Amino acid sequence: MRLTHLIATFFHVGHLRPAPGTWGSLAAFPVAWVLHALGGPGLLALGVAVAFASGWWATYLETKGKEDHDPSEIVIDEVAGQWLAFLPVSIGAAHAGVSLTALWPGWITAFLAFRLFDIWKPGPIGWADRRGDALGVMLDDILAGIAAALCVMLGAFLAHVVFT
Repeated sequence: MRLTHLIATFFHVGHLRPAPGTWGSLAAFPVAWVLHALGGPGLLALGVAVAFASGWWATYLETKGKEDHDPSEIVIDEVAGQWLAFLPVSIGAAHAGVSLTALWPGWITAFLAFRLFDIWKPGPIGWADRRGDALGVMLDDILAGIAAALCVMLGAFLAHVVFT
């Protein structure tokens, strides 16, 4: 088994059907939990960077010379984007000194908003997806993760400032 395939499919999660992107997003959560538990938001942010860099490399090699630049089994992009969407929850839990379970609405918002932006691909997310290369595969999910993270922050603002 090639290392690039293990990375690109997030240890074969990308082979689950149906909806491998959703499975990749779901598989990202327990690993995000571990990263947060071991090193807080800083380690999770480092995880995003490592997933992005290794995912770009692995996706490039896995798709080199192939017609399909974004095969459905490649889900490391979903992992990186989902971790980015979850980062405000990790920061909030660390700042408040509470367990991640206390911020469950943030988990749900991060997941749903990320999946929405990853499927819908509005604006720059769609532009990145249309690049047709390994960077575009990774970048559209990073942008979807940023959009989802903004939704998480907006939800937290509304819950803690506006509606309290």
